[in-house]
Amino acid sequence: MRIIHVVGARPNFMKAAPVLRALQGFSAVRQVLIHTGQHYDANMSDVFFAELGMPEPDLNLQVGSGSHAQQTAAIITRFEPTVLEMQPDVVLVYGDVNSTLAAALVCAKLLVPVAHVEAGLRSFDRTMPEEINRLITDQLATFLFTPSQDGNDNLMREGIAPEKIHLVGNVMIDTLVRLLPLAEAAVPASLPGRFALVTLHRPSNVDDSDTLQLILDMLAWLSNQIEVIFPVHPRTRKRMEDLRTDQINAPGLHVVDPLPYLEFLGLQSRAQVVLTDSGGIQEETTFLGIPCLTLRDSTERPITATIGSNVVVGRDMGLVRLELERVLNGSRKKGGIPPLWDGHAGERIANILAANCFPAVTGSGE
Repeated sequence: MRIIHVVGARPNFMKAAPVLRALQGFSAVRQVLIHTGQHYDANMSDVFFAELGMPEPDLNLQVGSGSHAQQTAAIITRFEPTVLEMQPDVVLVYGDVNSTLAAALVCAKLLVPVAHVEAGLRSFDRTMPEEINRLITDQLATFLFTPSQDGNDNLMREGIAPEKIHLVGNVMIDTLVRLLPLAEAAVPASLPGRFALVTLHRPSNVDDSDTLQLILDMLAWLSNQIEVIFPVHPRTRKRMEDLRTDQINAPGLHVVDPLPYLEFLGLQSRAQVVLTDSGGIQEETTFLGIPCLTLRDSTERPITATIGSNVVVGRDMGLVRLELERVLNGSRKKGGIPPLWDGHAGERIANILAANCFPAVTGSGE
């Protein structure tokens, strides 16, 4: 039995690690890890394999950067011969990046079953490239592993056969639970006692100079209330440099390079508040009970707002400041942890695949 895992960007690595580990419990399963090279900077990619305890990829397609069409086409062109050569029994794809869609398209045309980990998430905003990737991948997949009940509801509404849908919980939380003790132990002693943590990378926030300037103005204001740590995504740094704004030099605003996962997780666990446009960080802060303000008009993870500690504030900087003031004065929103976000989603996925794809294989997946 051969299983291929396809990863391309750092959130994929965090989702794949628990599934890889759980499937090691089945002795007759051979796993192949393929990195598309969608994220190719060492700080954004290679270091994650070491921190997550993942094996080195068996193959790196090295597609690099490009437009969505160029990147997706390059992955399709380079992945198809690999599938034809390896003849996998099932291919696992993760999340909603271009690598996810490209691999699913190749497998669908070659009649290879696809399992989509993190299926069913919807922002209902088709201006987001990730939404297109999610929609198409879910239509092509044979196994749809959802992190929360809203994912099941979305898939059922779109006509997906119920027997394909499996509510398993959140694999990102599996990784967080396993590594949180290490992350907390690695927090530097020089860390401020109170600080806000910021991440920005979405084009809607960083590619429009007026929007980016408003956000930086808000961060400069916030840095007068509390220290602000801002690990800057490479494309965001380029946009900030193009803007030539003085706000990034505010005394309490610490602009740093992207951080390894363990260090960033440690910062999240200690932050007073996190401001982000990332999907995964909305989930992690929900589990950690850390206030999160999402600088987007919509989220494909609404459970982080309905149950968790997330507030979707859009780009209304007045609303952002109001919510920040609530956090700083102690009247912030409280939240809970969604069902099945318990650190065992990878095991559930492995057991479902075992029951449906290779029932004669030895091992329990526990």
